[in-house]
Amino acid sequence: MIVSVWRYSHLLFAIASSVFLLIASVTGVILAVEPISNKIEPYSVSSADKLSLSETLEHINTKYEEVLAVKRDRNGFVSITVILDGKNKEFYIDPFTGEKLGDLIQKKPLFQFATNLHRSLFLKSTGRFLIGFTSFLLILISISGIVLIAKRQGGYKQFFAPVVRENFSQYHHVVYARFSLLPLLVLAITGVYLSLLRFDVIPDSKVSLQVDFDAIQEEPFKKYTEFDFFKTTSLSELRELEYPFSEFVEDYYIIRLRDRELYLNQVTGDILAEEKYPTVQVMSSWATVLHTGEGSIIWSIVLGLGSLAIPFLTVTGFIVYFKRPKTKIKNEHSKNESECVVLVGTEGGTTLQFAQELHKQILKSGKKSHLALMNQYTHFKKMEHLIVITATYGQGEAPASAEKFIQLVKKNPQKQAFDFSVVGFGSTAYPNFCQFAYESHEALKEVNNSTALQEVFTVNDQSFESFNNWCSVWANQIGLAVQLKKLKLATSSKPASTFKVIHKAELPEDDTFLLSLKNLNGSKPVSGDLLSVVPADGAQERLYSIGKLNTDTLVISIRRHEKGLCSNYLHQLEDGQKLTATVVNNRNFHFPKNSKKTVFIATGTGIGPFLGMIQENIKRKEIHLYWGARTKDAFHLYKDYIESALQEGKLTNFKTAYSRQQADKIYVQHLIKQDQELFLEVLKNKGCIMICGSIAMQKEVLQELQELSNEYLGKDLSHYQNRKQIKMDCY
Repeated sequence: MIVSVWRYSHLLFAIASSVFLLIASVTGVILAVEPISNKIEPYSVSSADKLSLSETLEHINTKYEEVLAVKRDRNGFVSITVILDGKNKEFYIDPFTGEKLGDLIQKKPLFQFATNLHRSLFLKSTGRFLIGFTSFLLILISISGIVLIAKRQGGYKQFFAPVVRENFSQYHHVVYARFSLLPLLVLAITGVYLSLLRFDVIPDSKVSLQVDFDAIQEEPFKKYTEFDFFKTTSLSELRELEYPFSEFVEDYYIIRLRDRELYLNQVTGDILAEEKYPTVQVMSSWATVLHTGEGSIIWSIVLGLGSLAIPFLTVTGFIVYFKRPKTKIKNEHSKNESECVVLVGTEGGTTLQFAQELHKQILKSGKKSHLALMNQYTHFKKMEHLIVITATYGQGEAPASAEKFIQLVKKNPQKQAFDFSVVGFGSTAYPNFCQFAYESHEALKEVNNSTALQEVFTVNDQSFESFNNWCSVWANQIGLAVQLKKLKLATSSKPASTFKVIHKAELPEDDTFLLSLKNLNGSKPVSGDLLSVVPADGAQERLYSIGKLNTDTLVISIRRHEKGLCSNYLHQLEDGQKLTATVVNNRNFHFPKNSKKTVFIATGTGIGPFLGMIQENIKRKEIHLYWGARTKDAFHLYKDYIESALQEGKLTNFKTAYSRQQADKIYVQHLIKQDQELFLEVLKNKGCIMICGSIAMQKEVLQELQELSNEYLGKDLSHYQNRKQIKMDCY
């Protein structure tokens, strides 16, 4: 509920301030250029800050007869005010020689225009108030944005962890917001502070020094170069030094440093009065620097990029919001007359599309179906079948449309018997994969009269094929004929490419075969990417993990299913025949270049991408491969690849787990226990563990790794997953 308030407030603030934020953004970008253009002017003298004031003043006084003041700005440029030819002149100098370097930088018309627009919209006090109020709203937007991102990422510790890509707007909104919200928060806070200062809400306290003129000493006389203060104070501390108006002892040096102001006896060099700047004045100075970037090219660039991010974040934020599912979903049948109820928990709207397609096809099959959000769970009088389709948000938490679901399940018992199925959507590249789906399943199991039709089914990376497979099984269980139509979702697929079959190696007794393909044109796949194959017009795509053996040759490992349209289509291909397929980027499952020690864990055909990654190991990094199958016979298909890799030093070690070779079943997770020292070493030393195969295997392996991490490393496994030390591609 709190998260929903944050989301609503975040949107409300953004809408209320969007126009003014756009103006502030454009002018902010322009004004960020000004301090950079000033800083690169050739008026900075190397090592000048190491000079003492005594040395600096001697160089200046030797060069000029009538000096009125010396200043050092935030860029480190030293300027003086002198009388030349009866006129006041002000210019930059070389502190080592006193020579003139150039005239003072004048504010360019563009920057002056942008400054006035940025500060007041040319509306004077009214405009300043509006800008100040907009800055206040930007504070709220930034804080709520930071909270929402932290919630989405699973806590502040995972703030910069990898972001799950749901769609362009969502992904880039989060990615850019993470880096820009902190600078924007600084801009907003300092903007509000300066506005309050301008309207005297914050009193701008000034230093007020008092001199006891009766106590001023006229001796012993010292030359200014011998003044202790001038000798011990470096030029870097100076902000401004005003010379005495006359030679009378009652006139004195007025000196403003970084942290204080003081008056200095021009005869003896004694300090007549001194006071540190009030806190408000120090804060005002810092607020100006932080808000304008004056004196720092790096901070000016950060502020400029932060300002530039405002329009992008505004647009993508609105897109993300308005793409969210609307609370009103049209239904042909009411909740109380429907036999099938489809409930959806979605954050970005993608999961809703899958639920809508299922709902549509159930209606076509002749069943009465009702579609609703999980937050609308209530008593359904005639419900026989409940289907829950949900994404997971943050660190295993409910998405926006399902936050109340578990509470509602407890409060609304169903009077009639019903069965239920839970489908979880997520990404194995993200911690706590489909966690909320499992929690929803457990909550429904506790309901009286409920029967779990099957265990939780998980869908990785919005795979339509995986969802369609589940749908077929579910429909058969309840006696329905349901055929889903493929959804048009945004993908990272590249244009279709043509491949020629080089060789097919087959193991009939295990119903598996290896297909070696030559890439004739188009895409440049990487081991770990996916090959999308559509066996016939109108058929569903099938994804196969790619192992890239060399520049233009790849291999895919395939299990043949008796009624598998795609696997049988690939199996009938002969050497020399051509295949048209599409490469899908699977960047979260590429071989880690910076890992010195890598562990591969695979079962069955999941070994496919690892065959390519091992061939890529030209630098002979340490690679350990753990592979599981039913019997030793299954190894014959991959034997030549593995043995040659071991001989060439591209593969360090190879261990197998055969579940049906002996009386006691052995699985790959059992090998983790045996070699726990290796796995602990890999995690501790920033190595990488890659897992490819079935979801069931993945769960068992992750459980073993979680136990090791808790017991010996004292950290949750998600810590290593967020650091990309654990990569998975399971199905």
